[in-house]
Amino acid sequence: MASDVHRSRNKFHIPLFDGMNKVPGGLMLIPLILGSIIGTFFMPALEIGSFTTALFKDSALPLIALLIFATGTQVSIRSTGPVLAHAGTILVMKSFVPAALVILLGLWVGLDGVLGVSILALLVILDNSNGGLWLAFTGRYGDHRDRGAYMASAVNDGPFVSMLFLGVSGLADIPLLALVAAILPFFLGMLVGNLDDKWRQVMVPVPNIVIPFFAFALGTGIDLTAVVTGGAQGLVVGLIAAPFTGFLVYLGYKFILRRGGKSGIGFAAGTTAGNAIATPAVIAQIDSSFAPYVEAATAQVAASALITAIIAPVIASFVLKRAGELKPADDIAAAEAATATEAPTESPRAPGTGAEPSGPAAAEKQ
Repeated sequence: MASDVHRSRNKFHIPLFDGMNKVPGGLMLIPLILGSIIGTFFMPALEIGSFTTALFKDSALPLIALLIFATGTQVSIRSTGPVLAHAGTILVMKSFVPAALVILLGLWVGLDGVLGVSILALLVILDNSNGGLWLAFTGRYGDHRDRGAYMASAVNDGPFVSMLFLGVSGLADIPLLALVAAILPFFLGMLVGNLDDKWRQVMVPVPNIVIPFFAFALGTGIDLTAVVTGGAQGLVVGLIAAPFTGFLVYLGYKFILRRGGKSGIGFAAGTTAGNAIATPAVIAQIDSSFAPYVEAATAQVAASALITAIIAPVIASFVLKRAGELKPADDIAAAEAATATEAPTESPRAPGTGAEPSGPAAAEKQ
């Protein structure tokens, strides 16, 4: 009887989590798309208040902060050098190089940009990266150096890099305190993780827990109507930005970090952060000369955030697969093997005890 109930439960089991993990970056991408659909067409359902609104609409920033903290706990003091090298390489290749190119273009053509895409929109689309997607992808295929390199996203995920380069041109101030606030949880996590190994172990499952929820919440801020009506150029720019900026990071991984076949991970950085959708408005508040560009830039950045979240992990997976490296990193594989070994299994009972065997014995019996 018990075995019949067990089979009945398995019959109706739907592998939602495993299904998301089969899609490159799916743990973030699928909830992000669902959130954008719900936010566009059914937003009142998320605004009924209390825990529903808190979790599904307003949770992105605190959950991302928790993920940053948890990521910090996994970085030991001994690995600080390699982690900083990876973060610095990503920051230079994904943010500084593209931003410098956009500023040079702006000095040549002016703030109006090219083909209906302003310099403001180009800068915001190119100079940041989706830290949540990076953590989701490297959490599966990268090692502690890749996951710790999230620090690059902590710096560029927001208005900071954009304001830095516009500030060099005399157009904006640099909010240093806000920059410090963005990366402080990571270093606090490092401190806690290095003081207490138990905290490091406790924080291991955090990415799998929080990523789907904050991805959904971020998605609710992406208006699909705005993407369709005003973001066509953003889709085009995103289609170009993902392989271009991802390739720059790939070059950094291959020739600076010497990661060999794992260099394809760099393409996962070729994204536009969901948080960057608010950056044009933030910059316009500092310098009103950017105000005429805000509406179009916001739609274009939203479109780029969506399309790059789709294609960047696909490109990264393709490059890793060609190199024979589309597999969990050694530390992830070891952890999964240990979990599988520790999983409780029923041992076959002796004949006549009244209980049916399970596992291979049961399969042979059937």
